Amino acid sequence: MTSRNILGSLLDSGLHEMNRERSGLLLSGLSAGLDIGFGPLMMAVILTLSPGGFGDLTTEILLASVYSIGFMFVILGRSELFTEHTTLAVIPVLDGQASFRQLGRLWGLVYVGNLVGGLLFTLLVTLLMPELGVVEPQSFETIALKLVDHDLPWLFVGGVFAGWLMGLLAWLVTAAQDTTARLLLVLIVTGTIGLLHLPHSIAGNVEVLFGLVVSDAITLADYAGFLSLATLGNAFGGAVFVALLKYGHVVRGAD
Repeated sequence: MTSRNILGSLLDSGLHEMNRERSGLLLSGLSAGLDIGFGPLMMAVILTLSPGGFGDLTTEILLASVYSIGFMFVILGRSELFTEHTTLAVIPVLDGQASFRQLGRLWGLVYVGNLVGGLLFTLLVTLLMPELGVVEPQSFETIALKLVDHDLPWLFVGGVFAGWLMGLLAWLVTAAQDTTARLLLVLIVTGTIGLLHLPHSIAGNVEVLFGLVVSDAITLADYAGFLSLATLGNAFGGAVFVALLKYGHVVRGAD
């Protein structure tokens, strides 16, 4: 598939999503917010069962691998994830076929759905999973602190890189020809985000909410600071480093 074909496919997908009914976008965003929580949940399970922790190479690789599970469910299941649309939905605006108002509507509905889904998943997990004996509440706190225990500027810069990678993933998944290739791409790209501990606003929403619910070490201010800066960074990274640059080189005759 040529780069112009990839761009055309993303353009069609973006226009399709912008024209969907409000309830459909909200429900799809809610589904994605729920599904993506399985990644952070599996991270907590690994931390509970593994003798190692953050900083141990084997444990870090395992954590990055299971972090990808939620993204696999969402992306291969075709649910709406806010960080994918930072690339996909900007392209119709750049092409003059959609307005910033339409872009804001899409982002807003998907984002709210993602956050509400993440909150519901967090409440279900923190209420039910400890009874199964496979997750220690301390693991939830450890995961959350890994994200919020940074200076605020780092959250934005790290969010830019996470958004850049997610935008690149949207481009690569569109270019992939079969499900196996897409699965590997999701594993590689989102595993990289997990290994680098970059702040992803939607998966990280669940990670920090876990800590907020089960631990006094995480405050509402920590959560608000993380979510706002990670979201801004994700949007900037996907829109500028993927959508703008790739649209620019394709329309100027890359093929």
